[in-house]
Amino acid sequence: MRFSLRIGGALLSCLSSFAYAGQSVPSGTATPVQPAPQSAPSGTVFTPSAAGDAGAGSEVSRISLDVRVAEQSGKLVSGLAAEDFTVLDNGKPAKIRSYRAYSKSDLPMQVQVLLVFDALNTDFYVVSEMRQQVSTFLRRNGGHLTTPVTVYWLTYNGLERQGPPSLDGNALAAQVDASAVRLPPRMRAQGAFGAIERYNFCVNTLSKLVQALASTPGRKMLIWAGPGWPAPIGPNIDISGREAPGLFGEIVYLSAQLRAKQIVLYSISGGMADQGTFLYQGYVKGVQKPSQVQLQDLSLKVLAVQSGGLALAPSNDIAASLDTCYHDAGAFYSLSFGPAPSDSRSPFHKIEVRIDKPGLTARTRTGYYDQSAGQ
Repeated sequence: MRFSLRIGGALLSCLSSFAYAGQSVPSGTATPVQPAPQSAPSGTVFTPSAAGDAGAGSEVSRISLDVRVAEQSGKLVSGLAAEDFTVLDNGKPAKIRSYRAYSKSDLPMQVQVLLVFDALNTDFYVVSEMRQQVSTFLRRNGGHLTTPVTVYWLTYNGLERQGPPSLDGNALAAQVDASAVRLPPRMRAQGAFGAIERYNFCVNTLSKLVQALASTPGRKMLIWAGPGWPAPIGPNIDISGREAPGLFGEIVYLSAQLRAKQIVLYSISGGMADQGTFLYQGYVKGVQKPSQVQLQDLSLKVLAVQSGGLALAPSNDIAASLDTCYHDAGAFYSLSFGPAPSDSRSPFHKIEVRIDKPGLTARTRTGYYDQSAGQ
């Protein structure tokens, strides 16, 4: 028996409903509290005269990036000037149209960390251990956080926010300690159909959360604590030619929304690595056309790497994984550049940012889809 993924009647219908009609967030989810309006931070070198990065479905006049720069030791670097950066779009230098440096003093109002406990795809004992280690992490440094943190729980009932963003790690830890450990409920379907159901549900939930963050200013670091949603694979799993263009369009859409709303994904999980842990690495280059699309192109780890975040290997030290991700909430740079001319033969454009100083490396989004992709 072969399973044809009727994505047009499942995932794509769900995604399209909020992507183009502004569907609300899942029941039980609250939009993170917006920081009070602030004046522009110091360090602005120049700003664009053109319209902003509008995202999918709009005329995009520039591509905006948040860039993390670090030494070989991992220490974040501040104080760089615009002329220290070179942006390559498909290997060709692109003109930087705007540039802004954010220092440590800017962070509480310019960066938020969102931590999602994935109790839907994670074993109960791993969720329990993860909760204890997250509590330990939040209490470090006397519970003083440099950037606001919001905690979410994902179950089959939806995405539930634990409370508003907070800089008080002790208070957040106390809430995590007091929360009931969510048992992963049984999905309505099992086996291949069950995996497809969870895949649809999780991608839909992530996309709705992205929409909920649309009015929240600044950089958002979304740390997903859990293995991520399953990407059903096997000889009996098909993506039909009729469904592939729609799935490709949703990949383009979600990629553009993550970029436009300054959302960076991070994937961490407990347990030990296995032979399937690093399969995502074969999909991070970006799919170029519908005939190439696979369900893995929308997997958590692929989206994390493409957004400029991290896909960490499973570890029994969740606190250390969190510390690695949270370290990215330090000094960073925002810049924009004019996109290369549209090329239907290569809709996914590879981005590379180079620093004109020895020993420094930059991490940002790995690419973007041009405005005609997925049409």
